[in-house]
Amino acid sequence: METRVPRIARDVLEKNPTLASGSRDAVEALARSIEENALLPAPRPPAPDVEAWSAAHAEHASERWLAAEWFYAELAFYRELAQACRFWETADDPFAAAKNEELAGERPWSHLEQALARRGPRAERIGELLATCLWGNRVDLSYTVGDGHDSPRDDDLLVDDRAEAIPFLVRAGAQVHLVADNAGTELALDLGLCDALLEEATARVTLHLKMQPVFVSDALPCDLWNTLERMKARGGDAGSVAWRLRQAFAAGRLLLAPDPFWSGPRFLWEAPPHLVRTLASATMVVVKGDANYRRVVGDALWPPDAPFAAAASYAPSPLLCLRTLKSDAVLGLPPGLAERLDASHPSWRVDARRGIAQAFLG
Repeated sequence: METRVPRIARDVLEKNPTLASGSRDAVEALARSIEENALLPAPRPPAPDVEAWSAAHAEHASERWLAAEWFYAELAFYRELAQACRFWETADDPFAAAKNEELAGERPWSHLEQALARRGPRAERIGELLATCLWGNRVDLSYTVGDGHDSPRDDDLLVDDRAEAIPFLVRAGAQVHLVADNAGTELALDLGLCDALLEEATARVTLHLKMQPVFVSDALPCDLWNTLERMKARGGDAGSVAWRLRQAFAAGRLLLAPDPFWSGPRFLWEAPPHLVRTLASATMVVVKGDANYRRVVGDALWPPDAPFAAAASYAPSPLLCLRTLKSDAVLGLPPGLAERLDASHPSWRVDARRGIAQAFLG
């Protein structure tokens, strides 16, 4: 919070040289307020989430940036950054330049084409695509430690519940909800998974997206459409996937569900009633990424061998979490594994090398 987060704010100034002078001053003031450990600011309009944030801020009003509950403070930073850049007035994403740079590179497309080249039975391909989507979560523009890792090794996957989850995903008429994380490479791979899920003619996929720029690369609806345009221009298998997904969207089988909750400060068990009802209709909810995992489990230091159900039993439908570890919260590990990793690789919880495919099936 003292170093990386203010740097993200100043990166916005560097990558947006045409940002209005008032916004530039506001972004720099935000960075300094964090470094100087100011009180957490109260949310201000204009924004569609003022009421929800005001209720949450009342629980944190006496906290300062460098001594606050981490989940709240980190998300409050991104809300303040969007406010400083006048996102709600202009719809200009302050992270668009970074996202476009990622899409203009080769990484998203080489990963996607490799994933789409796999052949075989649909259930087997979906299992492989789940793994590809999991490791795609290493590519995070707000936390780039994952960039230094080579292809995942067998022992990098600490929990693998894919076999238990796949029957939910491949059944006829499956209603799959995917809570997206990063745009760029990860979203391109997620779209490859969505295409495979929609091969069953009565299946439907709902993509839950952010409404506000957050964590630099998290996916907004515009990022999805930009990615599909890039896939179309790429042609080949990627272009075919883009065409099929557009057809599915037109037919109402691919739905987009942006919601301010996903960039807000509440945990999943505190989701508003409309979102609980939506998720309750799912055959399975696939939850992507580290921050969304933190939202599921309360960003808490659970005993690492506690059962995942201890944290997720409130879920209104089966869950599958796909995540590379970039923060401390984790549970559901085999007994003794965390202690062995603590001894051999002390940064294993935060270095994005290891991942989990962790299911709660009710």
